[in-house]
Amino acid sequence: MSKKKTPPREKPTMHPRNKHLGRYDLKMLAGTTPDLSSFVHINKYGDESIDFANPDAVKMLNKALLQHYYGIVSWDIPEGYLCPPIPGRADYIHHIADVLRTANYGNLPDGDKVKCLDIGVGASCIYPILGHQEYGWSFVGSDIDPVSIASAEKIIEQNPSIKENIELKLQPNRKDIFYGVIRYEDQIDLTICNPPFHVSAEAAQAGTLRKLNNLGKAKVTEPVRNFGGQHSELWCEGGENQFVRNMIRESKKFGETCFWFSTLISRQSNLKSIYDGLKKEEAIDVRTIPMGQGNKSSRIVAWTFLTKKRQAAIREEKLK
Repeated sequence: MSKKKTPPREKPTMHPRNKHLGRYDLKMLAGTTPDLSSFVHINKYGDESIDFANPDAVKMLNKALLQHYYGIVSWDIPEGYLCPPIPGRADYIHHIADVLRTANYGNLPDGDKVKCLDIGVGASCIYPILGHQEYGWSFVGSDIDPVSIASAEKIIEQNPSIKENIELKLQPNRKDIFYGVIRYEDQIDLTICNPPFHVSAEAAQAGTLRKLNNLGKAKVTEPVRNFGGQHSELWCEGGENQFVRNMIRESKKFGETCFWFSTLISRQSNLKSIYDGLKKEEAIDVRTIPMGQGNKSSRIVAWTFLTKKRQAAIREEKLK
């Protein structure tokens, strides 16, 4: 009789408020979303699992997670669009809530008076869903892709619990980030972003193939739909570093409009350039928050142009 293998530790450094600490309870999730059952199998450790190289299985797992933990009754994405890892996306929301907490007398900010902008909301609308369902925040989600906007709009329309608190805007200029989406007179508490990572379509495809080969048992030579992702989701000229440097330059123009700016940074080697950009634009407070899920590590970089005095004035105004 073969000895049962010990499963690897999962999500060792996730935020303590994250609902997805530990292994997925697939039996419980299938009880909420019965269609998940057909994708569940026993893995080499003798535990229930799904094939994470199968995009249909991953999408069904997402549906189950969103329905069970966040009350989202209808969720889907178009073929060929990225299927987001919900535990990691939730981690961003919880960590950035802690940043907002530091300017809120140590209290976690909740309710729809907290205004957030999601840059690149995507077809999944995932950050606004998680941010609203966890903390009640209201969102504007922007994207340069009309198909993503249409998909996110459909999700919002089909879920009454989020319908009144998420607004979508198509970014008319691919080179702009904040221009054309927010106005100088707006008051935004937070911006979040998961920037395009790769510098070219070829690099994005190679990255997708590496991911699939790490997940699957057989060698993969062609990207699988729903893991492939669209141009705007995966790559841009200059990759993550250039996108975030552009964001920093443009954010200076909205330094009084927005309390905190933030972005996910996947590649640690980009940090020096990003810190240089923040120093050049004279950001007053810069914070780096490490995140981890399994063997993958990333970080959030958050910054503000507001002095402590100005932060206090805005905080007092919001309390009136």
